[in-house]
Order: sequence, then C-alpha cells, then structure tokens
Amino acid sequence: MKKVVLSIIILTVVIKGFAQSYVRLNNYWDKTYIVNPASVNTDYLAEFNVITRQQWLGFTGAPKTLFLSGTVYIDDMYTQFGMRMLRDEIGYSATTDIDLTYAYSMRLNIDWRLRLGLGLSFQSLTYDVSKISSPTPGDPTVFNRLLNQNDINSDLGFEIKNKFWRFGFCSQNVFSLFSPVETNFINTNIGYGMYRDYSHEYVNLGFGVSAVQYRNLYQMEFNVTSYFKMTNQSSPFSLGLTYRTWSEVGASFGIELFKNVHVSYNYDYNFGAISTNSYGSHEIMLTYNIDKVFKCNNCWY
Repeated sequence: MKKVVLSIIILTVVIKGFAQSYVRLNNYWDKTYIVNPASVNTDYLAEFNVITRQQWLGFTGAPKTLFLSGTVYIDDMYTQFGMRMLRDEIGYSATTDIDLTYAYSMRLNIDWRLRLGLGLSFQSLTYDVSKISSPTPGDPTVFNRLLNQNDINSDLGFEIKNKFWRFGFCSQNVFSLFSPVETNFINTNIGYGMYRDYSHEYVNLGFGVSAVQYRNLYQMEFNVTSYFKMTNQSSPFSLGLTYRTWSEVGASFGIELFKNVHVSYNYDYNFGAISTNSYGSHEIMLTYNIDKVFKCNNCWY
C-alpha cells in the first residue's frame, strides 16, 4: 500500500511539474543541437538522429521520450536548416514538440565562429483518459480539467566555438514569457561550456559543465568523457561519466558501428526518493551522417 501511495504522489508531482518543463536527454553533450537550434554541424552535408529514453525503469507511468532530428548544412550560404520532433509520455499525458530551425554561422577570426539559431515550434498536450482510474467513474469534474492544448512557441540560441572549445546558450519556449495564461511549455534557459581535445594521442579527453533553469528550479551538470582511437584520426568509441545536482549520476558509452553510423548508450541513476521504485534511466541514440559532395569549379569534364 505504501508503494501505491508513493507512486501516486510522485506521479502527481511529475505530471504537474516536470511534464511542463525541460525534458532531459543526456546525449546533448555530443549533439548540442538537441537543446540549441544554433548548434551547427559543418563536417557533413546532413545529419540524422534518433533517440529513445526510458526514465525511471520499473516505475509505473514513468516518462518515455522519443526524439528525432535532421539537419542540412549549406556551405555557400553558411546556413543550416533543421527539424526536431520530441514526444514525451508521462502517465496518462503526452506532449509533442515539432520544431523547425534555422542557424547562421559567421567567422569572428581565424579560430572562432559564432552561430545564431532560431526555432519555431508547434506544441501539443494530450491526455489518454482510458488510462485514468477515477473513484467516481463518469464524474465530469475529473475529465473537464484534462483538456488537450495546442501552442506555437519559439527557441533562440547562440554558440561560440573553435576547434577545442564550445560555449552556448539557448532560451526555449520564448513565447511562453508573454503568454497571458499558464502554459504547459514553460520558458527554459540552458547554458553550457565544453572542451574536447583533438590531439594525435590514442586517448583524447573531453569535459564540460551546463546549467538549466526553469521556473524557480536550477540544475548543474558536469561531464567527463574519454575518446579512444584505433588510429590517430578516428574515434570509434567513447566512455563518459556525468554528475547532475540533486544526487544523480550517469555513465555513457558510444561506438562507431560503420562509416557514418554511430550509436550511444546512456544510463543514469537518481539516489533520491525515486530510487526506491526505480532501476535507473536508459537512453539510446543512433546517428547517421551524409558526407559532403565537393565540386571542382575549375575542372574540365
């Protein structure tokens, strides 16, 4: 009985609080486009990512997240076009966010680049009332509060980077700041700084720190990752450790399956009250890149 009561209390907090805030995906350490529309991948013509996350495994009604993204970078225009889709299911509620993004890359000097990004989102909140068990079946006061909602929103961000360092900031759901009514997609601010070595050694080190703010909640996260090479050019696999404030730790593993195909796995565990009913959270990301086609403007055919 205690477990049932605890589950109801935690799910109520989750649905009313975390479902209306920043959805956590750990793979943003390698793919900052997950959180920031200003993140530009100039190494490839196009990149596609699929992420699935099961949070708090073993906990009834725990969040399940699906994230899809695709970007295309056009060298001649210094521009990246992209699309992100995120669906997050928690208990009987589900949020969907479809985001079209635009980013422009400019050179500050020989080493540093500035990227500016904008996203325009269609967002929806829906409820599956068939999953709700009410003590008074048919009571309209229970279901009248669960109305589906649709919103238009926007993300703004920037990144400054060179070969080794990356600094970025993104403000998500900017329109929510000016909404006259309470919205389920609240404004969230994310800042980060990252370093990654690209030496000819067979083991390179990367580390970073990030900060997230939504409403009056604040989180800090710290990450250290080692990149292992088979040659001094390629990085076929990586191992990482993460610590997040509020007593959460995580580990990550990434491997290059084939040329331009990479898979990453993340596991994190929360030592708070949730740990009594959960076996941790699992996240898998699959990445596929398309190489650029270089044209010779001075060649005769």
